[in-house]
Amino acid sequence: STQSTWEELIEKDGLSAGQAFPTGCSLNYVAAHWTPNTGDTTVLEYDDVCKIDFGTHINGRIVDCAWTIAFNPKFDPLKEAVQAATDAGLKAAGIDARLCDIGAEIQEAMESHEIELNGKVFPIKSVRNLNGHSIGSYIIHGGKSVPIVKNSDQTKMEEGELFAIETFGSTGKGYVRESLECSHYMRKPEGGAPIRNARTKQLLNHIIAQYDTLAFCRKWLDRDGETKHLIALKNLVDNGIVEPYPPLCDIKGSYVAQYEHTVLLRPTCKEVLSRGDDF
Repeated sequence: STQSTWEELIEKDGLSAGQAFPTGCSLNYVAAHWTPNTGDTTVLEYDDVCKIDFGTHINGRIVDCAWTIAFNPKFDPLKEAVQAATDAGLKAAGIDARLCDIGAEIQEAMESHEIELNGKVFPIKSVRNLNGHSIGSYIIHGGKSVPIVKNSDQTKMEEGELFAIETFGSTGKGYVRESLECSHYMRKPEGGAPIRNARTKQLLNHIIAQYDTLAFCRKWLDRDGETKHLIALKNLVDNGIVEPYPPLCDIKGSYVAQYEHTVLLRPTCKEVLSRGDDF
């Protein structure tokens, strides 16, 4: 399977190296945080717009990257708009750059584009309640958010910080809400009520040992042998120990594309760690 091939390529080694989070493959109006749960029969179609959101880590140092696959060339203008927006964000990022200024550059690049689908012209909108983020050790979403629209956040990027510059462009409202069945979860670094139920305790110990504070998905728990985990997982969520991350969706019938790179702000340069020959 694709999953086992990736694990071989990235030389998975417990918590020392491997995937940083479940691979997102959100389709069409679903912008992020969707991966199939066990038994899902979804098939990728010619007219789908699929976001591949992929991350790896070594000793908790995470590289986060995303790109969009669309087989039908009619979606090329959408892909081009979002890639241009991500490139604009990377160009604007740097030591002492204000987050609000980066958001303004991203929005300007994104919203200078439009797309014609089935005879109707759609403006391409930055999804205003999604953003990039700083990255911490074993923590995919650090304390800083990088907007993809203009806002008033005067916070500056600082030397030595690691950021995921990710942008989402939509033919819909440009606003997402939580919807559909949840697959992504992540243990909170601290807090939560004490656990008394033995099965819930056992699942928590497994999550700590296998994933620490890295995101995981229900399919991975099944693969680990933690079948029939749903009630125990719900207990962990209800007690504030694990956070669910349901799919984030624009309006049905719309299309969302995503591109993302990870950039390290070195003292004398910025290094795009996820840059390759093709993107």
